[in-house]
Amino acid sequence: MTDLYQNLINGKWIDSGSGETFANINPADRDDIVGNFQDSTVADIEAAVAAAQQARSGWRALGAPRRGEILARAARLIERDLEKIAAGLTREEGKTLPEARGETARAVQIFDYFAGEGRRLSGETTPSEFGRTLLYTVREPLGVVGLITPWNFPVAIPAWKLAPALVSGNTVVLKPASGAPLTALNIVRALEEAGLPAGVLNFVTGSGSVAGVGLVASGAVAGVSFTGSDTVGCGIYALVTGRGGKAQCEMGGKNPLIVLADADIDKAVELAINGAMWSTGQKCTATSRAIVHQSVVEEFTEKLLAGVADIRVGNGAEPETQVGPSIDETQLQTVLRYIDIGKEEGARLLAGGERLTDPPLDRGFFVAPTVFGDVTPQMRIAQEEIFGPVLAVIAVADFEEAMQVANSVRFGLSASICTRDLTRAMEFIDRIEAGLVHVNSPTVGAEVQVPFGGMKDSSTGTREQGRVAIDFYTEIKTVYLEY
Repeated sequence: MTDLYQNLINGKWIDSGSGETFANINPADRDDIVGNFQDSTVADIEAAVAAAQQARSGWRALGAPRRGEILARAARLIERDLEKIAAGLTREEGKTLPEARGETARAVQIFDYFAGEGRRLSGETTPSEFGRTLLYTVREPLGVVGLITPWNFPVAIPAWKLAPALVSGNTVVLKPASGAPLTALNIVRALEEAGLPAGVLNFVTGSGSVAGVGLVASGAVAGVSFTGSDTVGCGIYALVTGRGGKAQCEMGGKNPLIVLADADIDKAVELAINGAMWSTGQKCTATSRAIVHQSVVEEFTEKLLAGVADIRVGNGAEPETQVGPSIDETQLQTVLRYIDIGKEEGARLLAGGERLTDPPLDRGFFVAPTVFGDVTPQMRIAQEEIFGPVLAVIAVADFEEAMQVANSVRFGLSASICTRDLTRAMEFIDRIEAGLVHVNSPTVGAEVQVPFGGMKDSSTGTREQGRVAIDFYTEIKTVYLEY
């Protein structure tokens, strides 16, 4: 019998008022139903927001150090259940079990880090131009915040939104993506077991078009943090800021790896495969363009193809698997459509390019790791986010052309360069239009103690993770105290 999962509203696990549910399916095996989740209505969202409103004053009054202690307890509980959470993540999202373990361990780090922020949540004192005046600032929570999280990092992204929101004193309504709600639910359960008061965190599943829109549109929600597509994110930003709320949107990427003539080619290939293929390319920081100096493009491509040919695709729960499935049929078809577009535009298909249908892969949403050569910067496969294991190789004449090509897209999330030339590396750092910059390391990956976010259409400007994450979830109050 398939498990039925409920919403958490005001400390109680309850069914949606709709009476309807949706199935969460294992993308590696369509016959495996992970669970049935509530197909929630706007009324469910309103109830969750009302519960968060009611819990605001008590949660704020608890004090940041005490709030941090709850996050620290939650970290230990996630650590305790790491194998269970990781196995569930692999089953519902498809990434390999080692990747799922790593992501769950990262959630532990995130909760630990922001638990410490409970004792560092400070303002500052400033000299006043007036005598006998104490001039200082304090941080105050926004109030009720809505968190809308994606399926590709179903434990890390809820964690890095929840932790700073909660330690800052906000109450929360969390709506996870329907493609991977169980993992987010497991994090909510850890917080509940850690002693989070009723109503402080409310968990509601459902479609973006109903539950998501209801959360974004609620006038009682002071801020919304969203991670997902740029089209949806731009709409959320306009709606929330249009009604006077705060909006934080992390969106797409079209991330380049520049390979210069002096690069260690074996290292460059390693970076390309890591960034483009692992996690099935389903990362906003995934490498989707390899911009390679023409003098080494042949060697780079030859070694790249040899490495890609050795990649083992399969169910992420199997130890030999390196690349799992796309999240669902829709995403798989998107990847296949872009592969067709690449061929139609004149790019040369060098590897992959097809759905994998040999048993047992025929039961899931698998696509072969794909490499295109002879790609020009104007092609759609070099401009638009694909979100699959697809890499476009672009040859350039020199460093100047490489920089021009790298910056020629509307996204600016992550970028990397592979070179032994310190001057070129520093010029790259100075000139690249990206929020995350790597030298001789892959475009993917981010540590919890530093800011995460991009430029141009990748982000709305505010950053997640690190101490600056608190900025979004707080308002600054300036106090003049004359004595």
